[in-house]
Amino acid sequence: MIDTDNNYWSRRDFIKGIGAAAAGMALSSCAISGDQSAKGLTPEALAVEPVVDPKTLEKPNLTVGYVPVNDCAPFAIAWKKGFFRKYGLNVKLNREASWATSRDGIIFGRLDASPVVSGAVTNARIGAEGARHAPLCAAMTIHRHGNAMTMNRAMWDFGLRPWREYNGDLEAFGRDFRNYFDKQPPEKKVWAVVLSSAIYEYFVRYLSAAAGVDPFKEFRIIIIPPPQMVTNVRIGAMQAYMVAEPWNTRAIKGNEGVGFTFAQGREIWSGHPDRLLGVMEDFIIKYPKTYRSLVKAMIEACQYCSKPENRPEVAELITDRSFTGAKPKKGAIDKLTRPAIVGEYNYGGFDDKERILNSSETTLFFDLPPNLAKEPGDHSTFLWQSESIWLMTQAARWGQIKEFPKNAKELAAKAWKTDLYREIAAEMGIQCPAENEKVEPAEAFIDKKAFDPSDPVGYLNSFEIRANAPTRFFMS
Repeated sequence: MIDTDNNYWSRRDFIKGIGAAAAGMALSSCAISGDQSAKGLTPEALAVEPVVDPKTLEKPNLTVGYVPVNDCAPFAIAWKKGFFRKYGLNVKLNREASWATSRDGIIFGRLDASPVVSGAVTNARIGAEGARHAPLCAAMTIHRHGNAMTMNRAMWDFGLRPWREYNGDLEAFGRDFRNYFDKQPPEKKVWAVVLSSAIYEYFVRYLSAAAGVDPFKEFRIIIIPPPQMVTNVRIGAMQAYMVAEPWNTRAIKGNEGVGFTFAQGREIWSGHPDRLLGVMEDFIIKYPKTYRSLVKAMIEACQYCSKPENRPEVAELITDRSFTGAKPKKGAIDKLTRPAIVGEYNYGGFDDKERILNSSETTLFFDLPPNLAKEPGDHSTFLWQSESIWLMTQAARWGQIKEFPKNAKELAAKAWKTDLYREIAAEMGIQCPAENEKVEPAEAFIDKKAFDPSDPVGYLNSFEIRANAPTRFFMS
């Protein structure tokens, strides 16, 4: 138990807490397995007439992974609505315990394809610290946005509030942020993310540095699977985390009541890619027809999820135990999944104020709003190779690689198969942008710093807080 008067843990309580955490992890890991995955064909899928003969595919029987977060929506829809069947595929969906197992399942051949955290594909190519070195590839995103940072009750009580209430004032947030950490013992300076060397870790570090707080000095970052986030905050094993929904919504008052949403990921980088459909490079080479069918099925599923009229159905479907299992004890069945899917996003808080933001940008599956679709034919599933280059700048910025790769453009092209996506999309009558790279405008980032992929090293060196930054000495 926590001593609320003195706000510290005794050694005995800390050990008990760690034990509870371990038990929670074990139970959670046991619950999330392939045994719970969706099986068979739904009546809707059986009614679909295939447009591709399975006999013409090199490998029609596939095992595809997914993780129990809202990201699984297109996979659930492709299974339920028969999009896999439409393109000649017999797909076995396999529920994964974490984003590491989702990635490693592809690398070691247990899975044919699976969603991976943005950054995992790029960092597997450059051998970033914490990433397995492997020829991972992706030709499409599964979605953009749909994630957030959660802070615990103690951070709220200290005076921290959702980013929206700082009105863009990084200096004010930085003061609150630094003052909080200055008063905490080491065990209360812990953030969690779902995978090392990936976009969520970069966002936590990027936010902190933008506010003038050095993430190397002020807190530790640990790796926790999504379903275990809320439990670990409750027992005090960490104070904040970044994860995909519905595990932010689950923490707010009215659900579990252990925290509030500080910011959605789109408030750090508007338009960022969240999940990619990962495969090994030799899968595309050995099974080109199969791969095209898989991408087409997933594009159609993303288009279905994108339509406003379908989103309530999607939000309800993924509450099923086979997908997120995020059913609240009381209330509407889709209370936890609906906010980020439909766009009725609740930041929560502990002062009984309503902080609901209605926005179509909360999760982007295919269609983009006008402020983001600035190129003809741009849509959410299209991969910009410049985004892969941005991820490399962050791997270098935080010391996960020794230096920015000299062949970054070549690596981005090998990992993010933009040209192949164009070919597949063209067969479906979908227009795509003509270029592979674009400038990310200043207004897209929380610190108002634009990213030009033609000068990634200049961009990297413009950050004062970074690994291997010059040390300044002052002598009296």
